Amino acid sequence: MINGIYAATLSVLDTNLALNTEKTIKYAENLIDRGCHGIVFFGSTGQSQLISLGEKIQLINLLPKSNHRDKFIIGTGLNSLSDNINLMKIAKSNGFNKFLVMPPAYYKYDDKDVINFYSKIIDEIKECKIILYNFEKLSGYKFSIECVKELVRIFPDQIVGVKDSSYNLYENLKIDNFSVMPGSELKLLKGLELGCSGIITATTNVTSILARDVYDKFQSKSQQNSNQKLCLVRSIFDKFNLISGLHTFMSQVDDDFTNLLPPLKILNDNEKKIFLDELHKHNFDFKHLKAA
Repeated sequence: MINGIYAATLSVLDTNLALNTEKTIKYAENLIDRGCHGIVFFGSTGQSQLISLGEKIQLINLLPKSNHRDKFIIGTGLNSLSDNINLMKIAKSNGFNKFLVMPPAYYKYDDKDVINFYSKIIDEIKECKIILYNFEKLSGYKFSIECVKELVRIFPDQIVGVKDSSYNLYENLKIDNFSVMPGSELKLLKGLELGCSGIITATTNVTSILARDVYDKFQSKSQQNSNQKLCLVRSIFDKFNLISGLHTFMSQVDDDFTNLLPPLKILNDNEKKIFLDELHKHNFDFKHLKAA
């Protein structure tokens, strides 16, 4: 099982909008040092649909050098079946077998088509651990409980979890030795109480220390004193595009975070002022990015 606090890490681009692979890896390593149990590269937060396949391969080829390599999950972020398979094979050749895989976007389909999609992947790559990515807002498809259970029944060794960003699964999906990870800090404590394994979220890029404290105190049955602030910060980010908000926040530390692939963009001056003022009003700033 996959348990704990995971960040869908940001991708760092240079001024030419090319992926800065070394800086992206270093940034991800810092997130682990700041409390994350692990990292997902090329989730939606990492601009996965916009970054080229070649750049993803370049980064994956560098990952084995990292001291945190055992804590990395590879998001494919691809619609093409063959591209998904090829990227996963390259990741496997570099020692990585955990993947976050979303069904293809754009086309309309149903549960049996989704099962066929994952079947085709697993037919080619039997030695893998796949976390299903449930995010109807992006893919146009929402996993049903029945579909997830059927996938686990057919592929018990490969389908090991789900990231639930549509929030129709985490309260009622119960499968032994299967990780259910909501996609928001707002669901962290409630999810843990319901038997979820943790979270995979965008905003743990900046809330990792708070989220880890909530997780650890739940495990130790200690009194919670960070959850209210954690949820408050997430609710502020939720008022804006998450990627825009995160890059705007991080650009105060490093100008490279102003670089986003179109059509994405950082917040405009008015949005930025409202956003940062509200965070400041609730005493959330860069000290929360430093390891405790």
